[in-house]
Amino acid sequence: MTRYLSASALLLGLVACSKPEEPAPKTEPEKPAEAAPSSTPAVTTAAATAAAAAPSADPKALPAPADVATPPADAKKTASGLATKVLTPGKGKDHPKDEDTVKVHYTGWTSDGKMFDSSVVRGEPTSFGVTQVIAGWTEALKLMVVGEKRRMWIPAKIAYGETARPGYPAGQLTFDVELLEITSPPKPPEVPKDVAAPPADAKKTASGLAYRVLTKGTGKDHPGPTSRVKVHYSGWTKDGKMFDSSVTRGEPTSFGLNQVIPGWTEGLQLMVKGEKARFWIPGKLAYGDEPKPHGPYGQLTFDVELLDFAP
Repeated sequence: MTRYLSASALLLGLVACSKPEEPAPKTEPEKPAEAAPSSTPAVTTAAATAAAAAPSADPKALPAPADVATPPADAKKTASGLATKVLTPGKGKDHPKDEDTVKVHYTGWTSDGKMFDSSVVRGEPTSFGVTQVIAGWTEALKLMVVGEKRRMWIPAKIAYGETARPGYPAGQLTFDVELLEITSPPKPPEVPKDVAAPPADAKKTASGLAYRVLTKGTGKDHPGPTSRVKVHYSGWTKDGKMFDSSVTRGEPTSFGLNQVIPGWTEGLQLMVKGEKARFWIPGKLAYGDEPKPHGPYGQLTFDVELLDFAP
C-alpha cells in the first residue's frame, strides 16, 4: 500500500543497523532491533518511493492549518529554531526521555500547505524511539506530555534540509502531533559481583569456559550443536560494562548454535529449558583478546536464560 511518507521515512527510517551484536557470533552477527540509534539513519526504498507521491493527489489529504507557513506570535521558540504551540493540553505529567518509545498520531505539511504524511489518514498511530527521528521531532517530543496535541514548525536544518531529494520533503515542515503513549525500556540488569572472574564454585570445562547455574530449569533435554535457541541474555566485559542485553530491549533473541562464538555454542549445550546460567567466556572462545574498533574483547561474562530450543 502506498503511503506518502511512511512512518519509517518520517522517522528518517528507524536505524538501519537494527540489532546490536548477537551474543558471540563467529562472523558479523545480525543485530537486534534496539541497537543504539545511528546518527545517519536510512530511509527504506519503499518509504522513499511512497514519499515521492504527490500529496495533493490524495483526496483524503487533510487541509493545512492557516499558520502552516509561519509560526504565529504566540508560538514558543527554542534556541535550535524549533517553534511549537500547544493545541490541546495533555493530562500526563512525565515527558518522553531519549531512551523511551512513544506512540503518536501526526500529520505533516510542507510550508506551501501540501500534506506529505499522516497517521491520522492511515487510521493507525505510529510508534518509534524518541531519538530515532529527525532532530526537530526529538526536541519537540520531549516538551510534550501524554494526551497533548502540539503543532511544530521545524526548520530545515533540524528536519531533512533545504535541498529537495527524492523521498524527502524539503524546507520548513509543519506537524500536528498528538502524544498518545510513552513507554520506558526495562531497567538494565545489575552487574554481577563476580563479573571479573568466575567464583570457586563455578564449573570449568577443558576449553576454559566457566559457568554456574543461577536458576534450575524444568526441561531434561539439552540443545545440540546446531539447535536453534531462544534466549534472554545480558553481556558484560570484565570491568562491568554491559555491551548488549535482550532484557533491556524487552525482546528475546533467537539464533542457531552453529552461528555464534564457541563459548556460546558450548555453554548453551550444557543447559536445559527454563535454566538461567552465568558464563565466563575467555577471549579465545569469544571475540579474541586484542582490542577492536567496535565490539567487546577479552573475557566476557553473560547471564543467559534458555527459553526454548528446536533440534
